[in-house]
Amino acid sequence: MWLEKLHLTYFKNHEERAFVFGTHVNCLVGENGSGKTNLLDAIYFLTLTKSAFQSQDALAIRHESDFFVIDGIFKEPERNIQITCSLQRGQRKVFMADKKNYERLSEHIGRFPLVLIAPNDTDLIRDGSEERRRFFDGVLAQAVPDYLQNLLQYNKLLVQRNSLLKLFSDRNYVDNDLLDTYDEPLVDLSVRIFKSRTDFMSQFLPLFQRHYGFISNEKEDVVVKYETEVSEAGFSDDFLSHRQRDLHAQRTGKGIHKDDFGFEIDGVSLKKFGSQGQQKSFVIALKLAQFELLKIEKGKTPIILLDDIFDKLDDKRIHKLIELIDTGFLGQVFITDARPERSAKILENVKADVRFFEIEKMI
Repeated sequence: MWLEKLHLTYFKNHEERAFVFGTHVNCLVGENGSGKTNLLDAIYFLTLTKSAFQSQDALAIRHESDFFVIDGIFKEPERNIQITCSLQRGQRKVFMADKKNYERLSEHIGRFPLVLIAPNDTDLIRDGSEERRRFFDGVLAQAVPDYLQNLLQYNKLLVQRNSLLKLFSDRNYVDNDLLDTYDEPLVDLSVRIFKSRTDFMSQFLPLFQRHYGFISNEKEDVVVKYETEVSEAGFSDDFLSHRQRDLHAQRTGKGIHKDDFGFEIDGVSLKKFGSQGQQKSFVIALKLAQFELLKIEKGKTPIILLDDIFDKLDDKRIHKLIELIDTGFLGQVFITDARPERSAKILENVKADVRFFEIEKMI
């Protein structure tokens, strides 16, 4: 599977642009501000139905325009598939496969697996638990059937229950029967998501540890620990016994939304004690493990986006990524770089087909 064609209309800083990509390495070069990363984001949009960098879809509409359209052709062994995403200001986003609307956007997630390696990836280490949950939920949503639906339903019920807790506090009144109608499905979904995350980690961890060793050439013992209060046995009682505290706090204090993923190196916190190089190796290994797991689960080689990596990584780690391209482990790769001569030098000995696209600033 690979992306053959991409056409943009009024997407971010691009007024109208069209590309025909190669099956292996596509290097997008141009000065800063030309829109290289925005092109990667358009590809991300087509595969995952949203931006990798902004939470509001409307921010992707070009300044002083009323809409955007992203249109792409994905090639699979037996057919081509046209995917179109469009958004009109003030209206709902439209997603189509071969000109037929999806009933639910979640149906598209995982159809064209994708992995992004970006400069801000080390935020996974520095930021709070929400950032780490978002990363692992993103992997699971692409890899595991029904996971995204369970998570969306859980989050919807959680918001509704928290609103109810606040309402009860404001009115100094509690309807326990009404709370029961939220608590039972929240407990059930918590246990289902817990099981999905637990099963996932047993498969993900060995892949991650192998990729860390490859990227770093080091012998450190690295671990990702799934941290949760949810379990198959006893969680229902724990959740219900917490109701009085939830009413006082006006929010739900137990559940899958409190999970975290601990990053450790040689038995200590990576955030506190890991060097900058160790942290970079750690997050690259996370992304490569994501790539390999999606490849196994989906039976397709994911597209990989490498944003500005030549500026952010040292020669050793760049060499390791290029080695993965050369061995054929990676499939279609998109790379952005502000220095064309550097990209040409790094990629000059790559055996795979390499295409360069010069992105010029639009006035």
